Amino acid sequence: MNTQMTLDGTTLTVALEGRLDTTTAPKLEQELRGSVEGLTGLVLDLARLDYISSAGLRVLLAMQKIMNRQGEMKIKNVNETVMEVFEVTGFSDILTIE
Repeated sequence: MNTQMTLDGTTLTVALEGRLDTTTAPKLEQELRGSVEGLTGLVLDLARLDYISSAGLRVLLAMQKIMNRQGEMKIKNVNETVMEVFEVTGFSDILTIE
């Protein structure tokens, strides 16, 4: 999985590409936890994310909890495959998806 991070003031946009699964989720979580301190906004751009596993969902939930304390987290450009996972798991009700 590839990530591209763009900081605009106190908002970090992270574009994910590839698969967010058991192999890649720990690295992403480590990168995000090290990057969100002091931020008020986190935007995850999933336009090029092909697949998300339960490990990936756990990372999103952990980041949502952190950002709820210091600002907001938004998810945008979710493709049909990933949106189906969000809907089946109930994450579409928890996350802010644009």
